[in-house]
Amino acid sequence: MKKFFILLSIIIFASGSVFADDFGTTGDLWDNYNDDTATQAGQQKPVTDEQFNSILEKLKSKRQKKPKQMKGESIQQSNETKQIVETAEELPIICISIPLKLNEDSVLPVGHYQAKGEMVDGHPRIKLYQSQFLMADFPAIETADDFNEPELNFIKMKDYNENQVKIIFGSMDFNAYALVDIAQ
Repeated sequence: MKKFFILLSIIIFASGSVFADDFGTTGDLWDNYNDDTATQAGQQKPVTDEQFNSILEKLKSKRQKKPKQMKGESIQQSNETKQIVETAEELPIICISIPLKLNEDSVLPVGHYQAKGEMVDGHPRIKLYQSQFLMADFPAIETADDFNEPELNFIKMKDYNENQVKIIFGSMDFNAYALVDIAQ
């Protein structure tokens, strides 16, 4: 049993000196934090404020370079501009739910129509189309009122009195309304 304890103490003593070499001669890694042996063990050197600021200035100067000019024609628009242009090109649709009088002998039947507003000789007109065919052309009254509508392009039919309806129209160019007789 004595031999076993002697052998065990020799192993512990020998292994302690082997592990001590891993941490350097002055102690463990915490004692050598600012020493070069820490960087040799795979850790990075601390960066000073001056080094950090100089690198930051270099990165800012790279970002501020002007983009290369493209050859040929190019149009640069923001997404909002593109969306507004596309919205202005789309014709709004109106559902006519009662027949409307166009003139003394013609009636606009019930249906869905695409609306287009045009200025003809300085006076607004509301034109209704089905496919490429012009179905109605109403004289309108231009107004600055947007009728509390959230869209840019809109057309709606509202009751005006028992013999007429009010068609309101809005676009990027102008807002207008037309009073149209109901066909009896």
